[in-house]
Amino acid sequence: MLTRPSAGYHGSPVAPLLRHAPVEVHGRYFVRPPRSGKGELWLVGFHGQGQTADEFLESLERIPRSPAWLVASVQGLNRHYIGRTQRIAATWMTSQDRELAIADNVGWVNSVLDGIEHEFGAPRAIVFAGFSQGVAMAYRAGLLGRRMCAAIIAAGGDVPPELKSAVTRDWPKVLAATGSRDAWYTLARLEADLEFMRARGSDARMLVFDGGHEWAGALCDAAGLLLKGVEGGGRS
Repeated sequence: MLTRPSAGYHGSPVAPLLRHAPVEVHGRYFVRPPRSGKGELWLVGFHGQGQTADEFLESLERIPRSPAWLVASVQGLNRHYIGRTQRIAATWMTSQDRELAIADNVGWVNSVLDGIEHEFGAPRAIVFAGFSQGVAMAYRAGLLGRRMCAAIIAAGGDVPPELKSAVTRDWPKVLAATGSRDAWYTLARLEADLEFMRARGSDARMLVFDGGHEWAGALCDAAGLLLKGVEGGGRS
């Protein structure tokens, strides 16, 4: 016998019940071991939307640094194909189930860092770096992850909104950068982020380079100076 669906208010069908279930997934990350030393200095990066971890590893390796630095690039868990070429790309999250996605991503980063520590030993200092969508992940790793960081390099992306209202640990040193022709992360947005971070006690520094929404050479040079300072004095 056919029956009508139960009706809700105004005669509309009752909405389905939304549920969430956890699942274990596997992600990927790339590590460039240090050329010398014990691997106690870590530069850990998070790519932009539509990139992959191996692509962003090449960007991270453009940063001048001593042979003591280990460089790692972490890939977002959401993979998809782009265009007719079927190129594989990754993203970090969308607005759907945002809070759950943030928790999943922070847990994923913690797991990656556990793996690096198991393989190379505990770090003396960690610097997180992000580009575009990956900037939010760099901030989350530094403020919500299990491990303290010495500094954050943020290029072309802003402080995620949940960190502007949440009570977190002390803010580390930050190098926040944008291109003079970046139509998305504008100078006004950068200045607003700097004002917020400085009010939270961060030694937040600004870099505006000649360019657009990109990982620029001037940014690499400034990031190299930051790494040199971290290597010489931890969080100083």
